[in-house]
Amino acid sequence: MSDTAIIIPARYGSKRLPGKPLLKVCNKPIIQWVWERATEVKSADMVIIATDSKEIYDCAKSFGADVEMTSENHKCGSDRIAEVAQKYPDISYIINIQGDEPMINTSCVEEVIKLIKEDNNADISTLLSVIKDEDLQDPNMVKCVKDINGYAMYFSRSKIPYERNIGIAEFYKHIGIYGYKRDSLFKMTELAQPEIERAESLEQLRALYNGMKIKTAVVEYQSIGIDTIEDFNAFKKRMEK
Repeated sequence: MSDTAIIIPARYGSKRLPGKPLLKVCNKPIIQWVWERATEVKSADMVIIATDSKEIYDCAKSFGADVEMTSENHKCGSDRIAEVAQKYPDISYIINIQGDEPMINTSCVEEVIKLIKEDNNADISTLLSVIKDEDLQDPNMVKCVKDINGYAMYFSRSKIPYERNIGIAEFYKHIGIYGYKRDSLFKMTELAQPEIERAESLEQLRALYNGMKIKTAVVEYQSIGIDTIEDFNAFKKRMEK
């Protein structure tokens, strides 16, 4: 029986880089790069692309992916994957891989799956990595503070924790892969967006605000997300070499 699905949300209308899932590198769209990596994850029973775009839908079909059309009205990726998960009642664990991470490390996805399956107290699992000094002030690099048991305490686009005393704190960057228990995904997506989520534009804050537990693990992987045209050009240059 299939119990674990990777669902890749891919929307056309990105504010910073519209249509980015369809941008091509080495004659292959970004969404295909992501999907191919996802299909290499041995712990996942299926991989589905979730999109609000007929163009992305047709593109995904052309390279053989399972793909579902979703509403255009979702506020975040988790809302989109929840709509798809409703159609698959046998799926107990849902893994959200962002559609703009073409170099996603499959071992990291395996770690997210392991975390959510093995921790009975966790609603959600995700990953962190040690952040480079030059990225501490970058609002596109989301930071996280975790507790002694590895549960997230807060996520922010600001530098956290604040260094009143220099040289003591550890700083972690959030890697945008999520593992959800089925009930936890539906619970989170039915909750109202709190002020902190709307202020930071970070959907995981909705879960924390409502007392849900997010288990983290620290890995060495440094993610390569494509948020801007500069990111895309850097990835393209790297692959064409």
